[in-house]
Amino acid sequence: MCGITGWANLDPRTRPPEGAEELLRSMCDRMIHRGPDSEGYFVDDGVALGMRRLAIIDLLTGEQPAFNEDESIAVILNGEIYNYRELRSDLEKRGHTFRSASDTEILPHLYEEYGREMVGHLNGMFAFALWDDRRRRLFVARDRFGEKPLYWGVFDHTLLFASEPKVLLAHPAVQPNLNLNALRQYLSFDYVPAPLSIYEGINKLPAAHTLTLEEGEIKVERYWRLSYQTTEPVPTISEAAERLRELLADSVRMRLVSDVPLGVLLSGGIDSSVVTALAVRAATETVKTFSISFAEASFDESQYARAVAKFLGTDHHEERFSASLAANLVSEIGAWMDEPMSDPSLVPTYLLSRFTRKHVTVALGGDGGDEIFAGYPMYFGHRMASAYDRIPGFLKRGVIEPMVNFLPVKTKNLSFDYRARRFITASHYDTIARHHIWFGSFPPHDQEMLLTDKVKQASDGDIYRDARRMFSECDSNDLIERMQNIDTQLYMAEGILTKVDRASMAVSLEVRAPYLDPRVAEFAAALPSHYKLHGYTSKYILKRAAKGLVPPFVLRRGKKGFGVPFAKWLKSELRPLAHDLLSPERLRRSDLFDPEYVSRLLDEHERGVANHRKLLWTLLTFELWRESFVETPRRIETSVSAR
Repeated sequence: MCGITGWANLDPRTRPPEGAEELLRSMCDRMIHRGPDSEGYFVDDGVALGMRRLAIIDLLTGEQPAFNEDESIAVILNGEIYNYRELRSDLEKRGHTFRSASDTEILPHLYEEYGREMVGHLNGMFAFALWDDRRRRLFVARDRFGEKPLYWGVFDHTLLFASEPKVLLAHPAVQPNLNLNALRQYLSFDYVPAPLSIYEGINKLPAAHTLTLEEGEIKVERYWRLSYQTTEPVPTISEAAERLRELLADSVRMRLVSDVPLGVLLSGGIDSSVVTALAVRAATETVKTFSISFAEASFDESQYARAVAKFLGTDHHEERFSASLAANLVSEIGAWMDEPMSDPSLVPTYLLSRFTRKHVTVALGGDGGDEIFAGYPMYFGHRMASAYDRIPGFLKRGVIEPMVNFLPVKTKNLSFDYRARRFITASHYDTIARHHIWFGSFPPHDQEMLLTDKVKQASDGDIYRDARRMFSECDSNDLIERMQNIDTQLYMAEGILTKVDRASMAVSLEVRAPYLDPRVAEFAAALPSHYKLHGYTSKYILKRAAKGLVPPFVLRRGKKGFGVPFAKWLKSELRPLAHDLLSPERLRRSDLFDPEYVSRLLDEHERGVANHRKLLWTLLTFELWRESFVETPRRIETSVSAR
């Protein structure tokens, strides 16, 4: 696991600028947290590659950049190639020789054999940059699901790239200007979907895409798409469960390869419990597991994590999570989260990562299980919405909606009144918008009240255009599978995986996701939809595969989620911070949000007449980011060096 950065001139004959290596080092310095163990640099005419390394595989000889035999091809890699041993064996049979035992070194040799088609042979989480000196070509790729990030942009006739935006901001040609279209997307989705970033001129390379710069031209191309079709006979439920268990077991086995201490993040839910059980079966020593607990009972899952750990015989570690600790941490988020993200679970994810890093350097997690096996309540919600749409309008407007609006406001995790109000709000929109309103923060109508005329006039209000395109491109006709496909490309890739990457790498912890092995995902996608969402049961096929692996109560539990009591904190510990960052005076200066509307949100939430925690957290997170990276961008250097 590493952080990578560099550049390539659109004219490859351009000589390196004066002080090129010093500039490259200053960019790498902003991501020491991603790679505290060592650094590597390559500077030549028209190109520069730099990296910071977190040593995981081949601790002694696995330095980067890695080269082919004659050093005409150089590569820097962020991530892990899990099938590197099999690839290396095949390459050696083809005559290639290696200098190290690292996974990175297979990349230049694989490129020699297959060119840009090399990415189809990789099973891993990765973002890499490869320089082909003979062709004067820069080739950049990101893994299938987007576990590892890659940002890029063209400034002063130079293509710059990096693992994090703040690394690009170290280059004198890059300024932290707000992208208003990205702001619109952020307010809707809680994150900024690729290819946009929150910064004007900086793009994200989407998951499963490559970027090629050659002869002054940049091409971004998709190399893989998850298919829900199959030519194979449909297996029985029992056959599918057995095959799924085999695939997951092998995926976990591959992700246990490490030359440093390793553990598992255990919540007590089905996803992490299955990963833990398979890790226990494959490991040669006692598996370490890690979880955190909450003082607020409706958010706490620690008893389930402890029960699973006891059942499986793991070496379990737990840390208690307090409101005061969270309040102190929230104010620091803007200093290290260089693109706003309003998923409140970012806070406990960071704390869990920090706690886990005290014991191990690598951890396996359960990310991807909800998207691949239809685990979110929203999938069943579409069936409820279909039934709700058939109710006469006068009955909905005159009876049901007033009843929902009169429900007492609660602050418990996923309380009924909160879910009911979200459901009613979303029912006024089409299927695509409805799905993301259930997930996200500001529906289109609320954005119209929130945003100033300046922002609305200068930005694109068609928020869900890309989601509709993804819906139409999916090769399934099943509504639930189409929504799973959208969530895989949007919520998982740009929300969940970005959150995990930033929170874990901020403390130099590598997190691996066995459910995102392409063999697992492709097998699950090709199964009939009712194997995943079976009546009222979500993740049906995964639960069938898990029988005998985990305690029976795990299979009966509903989805909990990694929530935090933010609604309550806004009225207590975080109230001063919210009133400072969302004050009318501050909002008037930025001229992005209507001060009166935001003040009303705060007032209604504090008086308990509404639960605006998602809306307020979205605004608060944005202002924390803006304070650190737009208003006072020089704070970046201080915060990074302090780590």
